[in-house]
Amino acid sequence: MATSRFIILSMATAMTVAMTACSSTMKMVVTNDIDIERDGEMAEVDASVIKSRIGERFVITDATGTEIPYQLTHDGLVIFPAKVGASSSATYTIKKGTPAPVDTIVTGRLFPERKDDMAWENDRSAYRAYGPALQRSGERAFGYDIWTKSVPHRILEKRYYDDRVNRISFHVDHGNGMDVYAVGPTLGGGTSALTDAKGNLVLPYCFADYEILDQGPLRFTVKLTYNPLKVNSDENVIETRVISLDRGSWLNKTTVRYDGLTTPATFSPGIVVHRQNPTAYTLDNKSRFMSYADLTEKADNGNGTIFVGVVAPDANLFIYSPLDQPAGDAIGHILAQKGYDNATPVTYWWGSGWSKGGMPDMEAWNSTLRDYSRKVASPLKVKIK
Repeated sequence: MATSRFIILSMATAMTVAMTACSSTMKMVVTNDIDIERDGEMAEVDASVIKSRIGERFVITDATGTEIPYQLTHDGLVIFPAKVGASSSATYTIKKGTPAPVDTIVTGRLFPERKDDMAWENDRSAYRAYGPALQRSGERAFGYDIWTKSVPHRILEKRYYDDRVNRISFHVDHGNGMDVYAVGPTLGGGTSALTDAKGNLVLPYCFADYEILDQGPLRFTVKLTYNPLKVNSDENVIETRVISLDRGSWLNKTTVRYDGLTTPATFSPGIVVHRQNPTAYTLDNKSRFMSYADLTEKADNGNGTIFVGVVAPDANLFIYSPLDQPAGDAIGHILAQKGYDNATPVTYWWGSGWSKGGMPDMEAWNSTLRDYSRKVASPLKVKIK
């Protein structure tokens, strides 16, 4: 009887401890090691650590008790917008509860009604990658397209619907931005390609398959798989891209992988250069970024300037490469290059700002990219207490 009583008491004690642990609060300390304020940047923490101590439903609050929105991502993370001063830390509390609804700012989908565009947006800009239906049509559009925005709310659904149903062209600014960026047979606004042994860009065409991995409210992630490419003597090189865009970010994070390479190649993210502004680019080898001020297809229409940028931490060479023959208004690319080994993932960042949508000039854009490069090199650190 004494032994049984001991077992029962021990089980009750264990259950009490477990229930106490599960219902306790947690503290997270987010640390910023660089002398730049981080406001709205996504901090990341392993979701399983939180769930094991708090449970499946929880809220996050800052030091003032204000609830902070968060998202569970496909790769097992909890992400939330942190605010941390320069070279300092901020403390957040996690406790059991039901989170308040969050407006979905970052979202995207396939638009089969517009030749299989994969389009996505956040509160800064909108983007699209071209899909199978466009390739079947024979239209030569290879790189990422940029849609300008001057409003923080979602615009993609309305623009596509109005253009298709109401015949309201999205190539004209109706108060929230427009599509006036020219891509054509180029890398467009930050697409990557391989450069072969002869120094030629092997331009990817349209994606063959897609999988949406995260659908907001704070992060959109899509995986794109491309048709086989011929690179040097290899005729079945498969490219896979995983693209993520966060709320508040000027840039998309993109990880690219090529399978099927047996010969050396060069990884080359690029930005198209147009004749309207042939020398308005910056190649910054020290800070590992490049930028371009694009005056848009019809520069005299008051369309403003689209600032395009790439942050490439692994690049060892930033160059301007002219096209052999102009393609419409396109005369060349700026490229961020590094050697590539088969099946090795490479991560870089690309994106845009607009002179009518919160990015005043090239100086401000370059400063943004320079800071972004430093943030990439020193991500926010999260420690759970």
